[in-house]
Amino acid sequence: METQAQKKIYLHYNHTDPCRFARWNARESYEFMEARPWQEVNDFYSNAVNGQSSLSALFGIQNFLQTHHVHNNAEIPEVSDKTELESVSAKDRTGRWARSTFKIVLSYHGGSFDGWQKQPGLNTVQGLIEISLGKFVDENKVKLLKDKGLPLEGCVVVAGRTDKGVTALQQNCAFSTWRRDIKPWDIGEAINSAVPGKLRVISVSEVSRVFHPNFSAKWRRYLYIFPLNDWEDGEQSSESGEDLEHFRCSENEDDQKIGRVECNGETVENQIINDGEELESGKKPCNFRISRVNQLLQQLEGKLLSYKMFARDTKASRSVSFVSIGAAIGQQQILQLIMAACPELMQAISLGPPTECFVYHARATETRLPSSDHGEGRKVMCVELVANRFLRKMVRVLLATSVREAAAGAEEDALLKLMDATCRRATAPPAPADGLCLVDVGYEEFDSQICLIPKN
Repeated sequence: METQAQKKIYLHYNHTDPCRFARWNARESYEFMEARPWQEVNDFYSNAVNGQSSLSALFGIQNFLQTHHVHNNAEIPEVSDKTELESVSAKDRTGRWARSTFKIVLSYHGGSFDGWQKQPGLNTVQGLIEISLGKFVDENKVKLLKDKGLPLEGCVVVAGRTDKGVTALQQNCAFSTWRRDIKPWDIGEAINSAVPGKLRVISVSEVSRVFHPNFSAKWRRYLYIFPLNDWEDGEQSSESGEDLEHFRCSENEDDQKIGRVECNGETVENQIINDGEELESGKKPCNFRISRVNQLLQQLEGKLLSYKMFARDTKASRSVSFVSIGAAIGQQQILQLIMAACPELMQAISLGPPTECFVYHARATETRLPSSDHGEGRKVMCVELVANRFLRKMVRVLLATSVREAAAGAEEDALLKLMDATCRRATAPPAPADGLCLVDVGYEEFDSQICLIPKN
C-alpha cells in the first residue's frame, strides 16, 4: 500500500496518429532537452550582452542589430528636439503632458537574474532597474513613497516579461517622471553602474507620453539556441522516414490500452498510469533532422492561430479575442479604444485572455557557436520566431514540441493539428530557458527581409 503511494504517476495524451508509438512522452522529452551542454550557450549569451560576441558572428551576417537603428554599444544618445512618437511639442506641454517619458533599450544575461518581474527576495531585472531609477523620481512621488513607508524606487513598464534564465539583447522598457532636469545619459549611467557585465543599457531616448513599450509594439523576435551533443548530427536521420516505419506498423490493442490517457481541456477524466506500467512498442528514435523542424515551423507563418495548447501557466479559456472579432467586422480601431477605456467591459464580454498570435517568421537552421580558440565551435540548431505577441512559455514549448515531432517522423502539419488538441499534455514540456533570447522588439511594420534566418 505504501509502495504504491510512493509511485510517481505520469499522465499522457492520447495521440491517435501513426507516429504515436515513436513520439516521446513528457519525461523522455524533458530528459532529451536537459542532457545538453547548455553552459556553452550561456557563455555565448553572456559575451553577447557584454559586447564581446554578437549574433552577426553566430550567423555570419553584418551588423544585424544595427539595421534596426540601434547602436550596439554603451554610448547613450542625447535626446533630440523632435522625439519619437511626438504628439505634443515640448514647449506646449502642461499638466499631465509635462511628464517626461524615457524609452530604455537594454540587454541582460538571463542566467544572472531570477527573471524580469520584481518579486520579494529575488534578484530580478525590474527590481534592479527601479532601484537605480529611484534618484530620478519627482518630489510628489518621493513624498508619497515616504508617507507609505515604501523604498524610493522608480517605476518601469516593459515590452515583455522574460522568465528566469531568458536573456534579452534589446529589451524595451519605459520610465516616466515629472522632473525636467533629467537627461538620457543620466539614466543610462545609473543603470550601467548597478551590475556591470550582467546588464547593459544600449540606448535611452525621450519619447512621447503616449508611448508604451508593450502596447505600442507590433512584433517581437525571439531566438532559441539548441546545442547539439558531440555525437549528434542534425541531419543524420533518414530523409525518407524509413527509420521510423517500424513504429508506425507496430500498433496493437495492448499498446493502445496502456500508456496513454486522454484529457478533456485541463482535466483528466480517464485512467492514469504509473511509471512502471507504460509500454513501449520498440526503441524510440533519439535523433531528429533540423530541416524537418524547419518544415514544421514554416507551416505557422502568415497565420492567425490560437496557441493555447503551446502556453503554460495561463488560462486557455478562449481562442478568439475581442480585437480579432473587431477586425473581422472592420471595426478594430473602435474596439481597441473601447478596450483601452473600459477594460471591465472587455472582461465581461470575453471568457478569458486572448490566445491567438500571428507568426510572421518561423525558421530553423544549423550553425556553430563562435569559438575563442580559433577552432570549430559547438554545433547548434537556431530557431527564429517573430510574432505580434507570444503567450507564456510559448516559444519554449514550440521548440520542444517541434523537436519531438521531427524525431517521431510526424507530418509537416503536425503543429497545426496540435492546435486542436483537447489538453496541453498533447504538447511537449517547455525546453530549458537557457537557450532562449529576446532579440528585439519592433515598433514599425515587420520587414521580412530583415531576419537572422532568411526564408530562402
